Amino acid sequence: MNFFSSKSAAQRYPKGRPYFHPIVIEQIKSFLSIAAPLARALDVGCGTGLSAVALKEIARRVVGLDASFEMVALAESEAHVKYLVANAEQLPFAGDEFELLTISSAFHWLDRERFLREAGRVLRPGGWLIVYDNYFSARMEENTEFRIWFRENYLKKYPPPPRTWPAFAADDSENEGFHLLGNEQYQNSISFSVEGLVDYLVTQSNVIAAVECGNEEIGEARRWLTEGLKPLFGEMETTTLLFSGPIWYLEKL
Repeated sequence: MNFFSSKSAAQRYPKGRPYFHPIVIEQIKSFLSIAAPLARALDVGCGTGLSAVALKEIARRVVGLDASFEMVALAESEAHVKYLVANAEQLPFAGDEFELLTISSAFHWLDRERFLREAGRVLRPGGWLIVYDNYFSARMEENTEFRIWFRENYLKKYPPPPRTWPAFAADDSENEGFHLLGNEQYQNSISFSVEGLVDYLVTQSNVIAAVECGNEEIGEARRWLTEGLKPLFGEMETTTLLFSGPIWYLEKL
């Protein structure tokens, strides 16, 4: 099931999703020692385009691809960035077209075997596949009670849908057609108001599953979240939430 295919879920993305991707692009640039822009890069699972736009820093031409028409329809036009609607497991490209393929916060929704086979097909020999994520740690710098609320209230009301978290080992990667170059962890912090944090949380698959696939209205979800978050903010207009994530570096054999 694609939790992000509905129009209402897509419409919440541009407002609620933070633009953290340039931080990761700088990490990629440094790890791979990219001194000059690459010719072509592909971003799979681009959503409303944030992860694709960030690739302009290291690629002259970028293609952003997502299975949700509604998501792609909301992606802002950018010079040298093209958007397509297609499945990650059936990429609409000829072989050896891209030097770099990135996938941000989407690998865990895919059929691993089929996607990696397609990624290997469209990458040029020696091309790179980068899989990364930005996990919400539920840690608020100013109030440790937020983590308790998140665990005891939010996750009980909105449990996460099942998924498979990305992990790569050297032997498995070689069997899948890639050499594992390495991986690293990064951290970032984002400032939210109560409204901004609600905007973010309603883009999580937890809430999307309850609203788009269940019986709850989005207005009801927003009211419940706002009522729960306001006491945790107290007199503060904004608070700082911590995020972290892995970056996996693979090279096509």
